[in-house]
Amino acid sequence: MIVTDAVRDTIAHLRRQVAALHAELPRNQLVVWTAGNVSARVPGADLLVIKPSGVSYDEITADRMVVTDLSGRLVDGEHNPSSDTAAHAYVYQHMPAVNGVVHTHSTYATAWAARGEAIPCVLTMIADEFGGEIPVGPFALIGDDSIGRGIVETLRTHRSPAVLMRNHGVFTVGKSARDAVKAAVMCEDVARTVHIARQIGTPIPIAQPDVDSLYARYQNVYGQEPAK
Repeated sequence: MIVTDAVRDTIAHLRRQVAALHAELPRNQLVVWTAGNVSARVPGADLLVIKPSGVSYDEITADRMVVTDLSGRLVDGEHNPSSDTAAHAYVYQHMPAVNGVVHTHSTYATAWAARGEAIPCVLTMIADEFGGEIPVGPFALIGDDSIGRGIVETLRTHRSPAVLMRNHGVFTVGKSARDAVKAAVMCEDVARTVHIARQIGTPIPIAQPDVDSLYARYQNVYGQEPAK
């Protein structure tokens, strides 16, 4: 594969960005030990940048990030890619609008995954960010693209940027790696809140027209206007 100077510059930028974003996972209590990972698609090339396998979060630096192709083969880096690389690569191959993928085993969201139960849309925050329930994907073994297939098959029929892979954990996607991290943080937050709500009563679902209205506003109106 021929890598141009422009692509090399982009990879260097993404290595710094992806390394920095990994700090958000332990900061938001989404991971323990070396579990979890963040990746970013390299625009203009069939490549991705991802965390290396088995490296402590305290030891993550831009230089330690690895680059693979969209088959999960190492292209650049001194460490083995994450064991979840095949899943990330499959998502990038089959979801062209996705530029960032995150995987966590965050406690509350993974507890829903262990039950094989979707998180119902009973909070405005869920409607805003996820556009409805946070769905459950199928059980799949680690090591090939089976998890990636489950992610893509599930998210193709949902607006949610998050999927609870049964008996495993959370995968989130986004237009950028930062957006995917945000979705992972928010997924854990609502998973915790809905779990607590169920301990004290029956959460009240939000009507679908209201879900649609909340989602449209949050995705298209909320926040600051782009600088001109």
